Amino acid sequence: MLIEKLKARFGGEILDAQNARDEETFTIDRERAYDFFRALRDEPDFDFNFLTDVTAVDWPERKPRFEVVYQLNSLTRGHRIRVKIGVDGADPWVHSVVGLWGAADWLERECFDMFGIVFKGHPDLRRILMYDSFEGHPLRKDYHYNKRQPIVPEIDPVVNPIRSSR
Repeated sequence: MLIEKLKARFGGEILDAQNARDEETFTIDRERAYDFFRALRDEPDFDFNFLTDVTAVDWPERKPRFEVVYQLNSLTRGHRIRVKIGVDGADPWVHSVVGLWGAADWLERECFDMFGIVFKGHPDLRRILMYDSFEGHPLRKDYHYNKRQPIVPEIDPVVNPIRSSR
């Protein structure tokens, strides 16, 4: 079982580990998360070479308020795990894993856009689904469903690119 292997390797770095319906879920501290993820990717016993998803969950009544959730796969070993990091609502950030898995680029941007969670070290952290002047983060539970947004002029992106190319 992968839980025992990971607990033996990481010990106290794993705050919680559960196996429910054959889905293994680990909760880790955000300060040590990058090193944890690097070991999951690089160590041959784990070889998590595929990041499937990064998302968040908003629990306004809990402390910490948010959970950032990573779905990882090892295509060579056939493992699949979920890793959660608790994030305080007053200081919502985690370390970016773009340097480990390139797929994290847009996934982290989407999570930033929808929940307002900052991914420290991300190479281009900006909105990806909402327009730049959109106010708030629509997947937060305290976002009012019929909030009025600023009126922005229509832009023809062919004639006037929204952002200059790099």
